[in-house]
Amino acid sequence: MKATQAEKDKVWKRNEVESPCIQVCVIHKEERLCTGCLRSIDEITRWSRMEPDERSAIMDELPSRAPRLRKRRGGRAARTQG
Repeated sequence: MKATQAEKDKVWKRNEVESPCIQVCVIHKEERLCTGCLRSIDEITRWSRMEPDERSAIMDELPSRAPRLRKRRGGRAARTQG
């Protein structure tokens, strides 16, 4: 049986938390977070099986993770101090 257009539209209008993936999938060696979406490997692999409230909680936390990947390594000041 073929789905009606209304049934097809319903699938795309579900109230689900979307993935934060931006297709820059590189895991930061020390922090163990994806540099693109800021999720851990565990969060990425479990994402499709998570409940919406768990996804929302992670989405709310992601912005606070960004500074962990932007730490300076010392730059010029570290090179000039001997």
